[in-house]
Amino acid sequence: MTTTPINPLSLMATAPLTQTSAYGSSSSSGSWFEAMAAAWSKTLEDEAGTITTMSDAIGTGKDDPEAITKLTAETLRMSYLSESSHTALTAVGGALDTMARKQ
Repeated sequence: MTTTPINPLSLMATAPLTQTSAYGSSSSSGSWFEAMAAAWSKTLEDEAGTITTMSDAIGTGKDDPEAITKLTAETLRMSYLSESSHTALTAVGGALDTMARKQ
């Protein structure tokens, strides 16, 4: 009987991630891939909040060139972060898919 060796990278990729909450308790909440996706989500959500706040300020009359330029810069940053998150998640997801098929 032959056995197929277990690829340690595939084990690491699908291993559960144990996180420690702010209150010191540990909880298992999925893989590191899910943690990466959640981190990207939080980053994008924070950036969207910043853009919303800046946009609201412009909408209430603070529409000077400095505020508009800063808002433009933040929207470009949001675009960059969005593209980066898509690229990272697609690349890592594709790599995990490839590793899973080779098992």
